[in-house]
Amino acid sequence: MDGFIIFLRKELSEAARSERLLVVAVVFLLLGIISPLGAKYLPQLLQSLGTGQQGVQIIVATPTVNDAITQFLKNVAGTGILIALLLPMGSVAREKEQGTASFVLTKPLSRQAFLVAKALALFAVLAVGVALGSIAAYLYTALLFKPIAVGGFLACAALILLSLLVYAAFTFLGSTLAQSQLPAVGVGLVAWVAISLVSLSPALSPYTPAGLVTVAGSIALGKETEHLTTSLLANLAIIVVVLAGAWLAFRRQELTARS
Repeated sequence: MDGFIIFLRKELSEAARSERLLVVAVVFLLLGIISPLGAKYLPQLLQSLGTGQQGVQIIVATPTVNDAITQFLKNVAGTGILIALLLPMGSVAREKEQGTASFVLTKPLSRQAFLVAKALALFAVLAVGVALGSIAAYLYTALLFKPIAVGGFLACAALILLSLLVYAAFTFLGSTLAQSQLPAVGVGLVAWVAISLVSLSPALSPYTPAGLVTVAGSIALGKETEHLTTSLLANLAIIVVVLAGAWLAFRRQELTARS
């Protein structure tokens, strides 16, 4: 793939210069921090709201490390979906919209190298964000509750990242199909809705990102895991198939320079 390394460096450098990497990192870092904090102090806040009000009594259970992990999954794996959907929308569509894609591809850079570099840079930015959020969540969980197994939490974070990459792959596909950014994110949103509906089925849920997140929570807490291999292979297959579809679509497109 001619020019791949050079173009990948250019994409990573651009992500840093445009502050895209910074924004993603900060958002995930905040999500990671508020997860154990919310689990620890939200019950106390709710209980204090009922104090002093006649006829109102709020009884809450003492928060545990399980609650911290639950909040971590909701925030990083749940809210993180929005970031995974929005981040890739301009990856290819913006280049086509501005007419720079055709110019770049006149250099010693193949279409395959162009697309792979775009995808890897996108996934790297998302990985940095998830890593920072996970580190923050782990440290605050250990501080506010108790330390949990590092290996299990790392595996949990990796599975969360994989679940988010599924959604990112669909928007990336939309970015290769569309000529502008808005339709690109529309493809990702449609995929999100479809996956959410499929996840409602107990039989099909293990094959979706939701199945990965369920397994991730069990691994973090040291519990028995079900359908780990099934969920892992199924979601990896989804990513590969979607990215292959993006490549098949992009290789046949006519790219025009903007005058």
